Amino acid sequence: MPDRPSDRPPARQYGRPPGAPSGEPSPDEVRLYYAARPSPLVAATAIVLDSAGRVLVLAPSNRPDGDLPGGTVEDTETPEEALARQLEAELGLSVPVGRLLAVDSRRPGSLGRSLIAHVHLVGPLSPEQAGALSLPEHEAAPARWLAPDEAYEALPARLAPRLRAALAALYAGSLAHLVDGVPQPGSPAGLDAERRTALEHAGSFDAASHRASRPKAITAASVLFTDSAGRILLVEPSYGKSGRWNLPGGGIDSDLGETPRAAARREVREELGLDLAPGRLLGVNWAHKPGYPARVRFLYDGGVLDAAALARIRLAPFELLRWRTVPAGELRALVKPSLRRQIEACLRARGEGTGPLELHAGRPADTPHKKKGKGKGKR
Repeated sequence: MPDRPSDRPPARQYGRPPGAPSGEPSPDEVRLYYAARPSPLVAATAIVLDSAGRVLVLAPSNRPDGDLPGGTVEDTETPEEALARQLEAELGLSVPVGRLLAVDSRRPGSLGRSLIAHVHLVGPLSPEQAGALSLPEHEAAPARWLAPDEAYEALPARLAPRLRAALAALYAGSLAHLVDGVPQPGSPAGLDAERRTALEHAGSFDAASHRASRPKAITAASVLFTDSAGRILLVEPSYGKSGRWNLPGGGIDSDLGETPRAAARREVREELGLDLAPGRLLGVNWAHKPGYPARVRFLYDGGVLDAAALARIRLAPFELLRWRTVPAGELRALVKPSLRRQIEACLRARGEGTGPLELHAGRPADTPHKKKGKGKGKR
């Protein structure tokens, strides 16, 4: 119930129960008042993904084009509850409804009511979950798994932009604000870069909208330790791809005011149980994948750990599985190519006393990146 006096229901609009005192409306009157107000319809839509990143598109027999799973919110349901009910009824799918990707406000259509659609991620589904979907038997082709570009073509004009913006929000780790499927100025995700630039140049953004619409970056800090034989200290996370190793370090809590250097020290303390001040900054690496936030890594010199320091290592439970020291020649089989290049560049900078280095995907920023030709292996 609104807490402003001007929004309270007028007592004269509804009859009071016999003997009810005058003044503030009764709880029953309040419920009747708000139940009678014109209000938007509320719907919940699912972006159901499989492990290959394909989108589940329904093909109802009574429509010429595709649809996305979901439906309207009923009675006292939340959008999440309504979507879970619809997924169970339509597909026999009982999985958690994921995070909110977009909100689309649509002006009144044929029903004469405006609509607010909440768009949620569901999945990615495992192959077993995807194979167990229960689809209506009377539909000739009730559902298809489509690549995003194919799904845009299969969906009607009112849904394709919603899916496009929701996927942009998914990969950017953000949220899309839509009206009739169109990302609004200041929408944190889904706003085309060219349109954002045009709005910026036209002075159309207030300060809050400008901050919200600007692209974001994810920042991390890592520490390069070696042992007395020059071998690199690596750790194996308990998450991600099995057998993939990393440097000690992790995300920078910039929202708490943490600096890269402070994050490097905290991560080493949490992951290895060693409270060691990082040495000098060896390099800063910039990496970017279209559609995703840029990733910035600060790489610090941790120095040489002697046998006594290595013996004091205590791994963070549930986060790290193992640690080891390896010669530089074994990095190729253990770490991602970009990280291998970062480590090798930082080892050279440490040995030569140069840097800090500006790296792009592990390569010096002034070195042009040559695309791999057909038939060539990974660099």
